[in-house]
Amino acid sequence: MESGKQSGASQTERLVDARQHSRFKLHVDVKIYSRISSVLTGRTLDISEAGLAAMLQIEVPLDQVVRLEFKLPLGGVSIRALVRQRNAFRYGFQFVEPDSDAQELINRFCRERKPRT
Repeated sequence: MESGKQSGASQTERLVDARQHSRFKLHVDVKIYSRISSVLTGRTLDISEAGLAAMLQIEVPLDQVVRLEFKLPLGGVSIRALVRQRNAFRYGFQFVEPDSDAQELINRFCRERKPRT
């Protein structure tokens, strides 16, 4: 039984180590512009240099590229992102504009924050 606990702990450690970018709490409104549906609004939960998580009340199809608009203390952000995950009303978006001014603003914001626990 003890080996099962150790195995579970090591699996969790591997998952944490696999994350390339730390997540940071962020609770702001976000607008999602989709080619398929009208403008959606949601609320962000966290952000990293690679993407963000948000709560939405209306479904957005997975694997669709959307435009996200939200505000950081450093300024407004408009960036394209891929809808990567969905768990009930929680969505995960992966940024797809690595060389943009918006991405640089996100990177600066993340570097100035403490990781989410």
